[in-house]
Amino acid sequence: MKKDSENKGELNRRDFFLRAAQGAGIAVVGGVLWSGYVSSGKAAPLVLRPPGAVEEQSFLAQCIKCGLCVEACPFGVLELGKAGEPYPIGTPYFIARENPCRMCRDVPCVTVCPTGALDTALVSEKEASGREVLNVNRAKMGLAIVDRETCIAYWGIQCDACYRVCPLIDKAVTVDYIRNERTGKHTIAAPVIHSDACTGCGLCEHACVTKKASIFVLPRSIAMGASDVRYIKGWDRRDESRLREAPAETVTETPRSEQDPLDYLNREGDR
Repeated sequence: MKKDSENKGELNRRDFFLRAAQGAGIAVVGGVLWSGYVSSGKAAPLVLRPPGAVEEQSFLAQCIKCGLCVEACPFGVLELGKAGEPYPIGTPYFIARENPCRMCRDVPCVTVCPTGALDTALVSEKEASGREVLNVNRAKMGLAIVDRETCIAYWGIQCDACYRVCPLIDKAVTVDYIRNERTGKHTIAAPVIHSDACTGCGLCEHACVTKKASIFVLPRSIAMGASDVRYIKGWDRRDESRLREAPAETVTETPRSEQDPLDYLNREGDR
């Protein structure tokens, strides 16, 4: 039989290696979780934030992940990002197709925010008296985009689900009546989104009747492009200074633009 001292030595060695293995496992798991946390702390380009959210990078810097906005939402729209999801951990977001923003007039998710990550100024307006009042219609959570290839209204099938559900009907969504060239007899009632009025609430996406929504909300930074300084919509006094600051030379963006227009327009193969 082994002596007690030998047994104790063997147990101590076994305990040492067991604890070392456990420590290594914890370190590996911790490293994986931490790397996931770090990557989740970066901006998610397609995430939809609550109304009043400031620009994404500033939002991530200001949001303390308290969850008060989630608790304040009476419709359970907002969720907090979790590990393994494509959203920054602990930050609020919503999925329009599943549960869109209901556009509460008192905007409780914004007014409860303690840091300004959700800014009341972005969902407010001034009355004639100068008093600032809440107006959720000023929210810019995103911008709805219509996929004309899959939208059945553009096929000539009668559907106005997105139009009827819009809280800013005839402002954010209007209907254009277009001749149906395929039949020559019917009119296409085509939904059109107006970026100046659309709040990105997602009610239209939620109501869309197609299997995969033919109208969907994207963050405005993704949905909207930017024109060159030379292209001006409308005119005001500031536009004069904008033009004066424009570069003297136009930057060539494509090989074709290096050619004389008459050269490539007259070549049938380039049309």
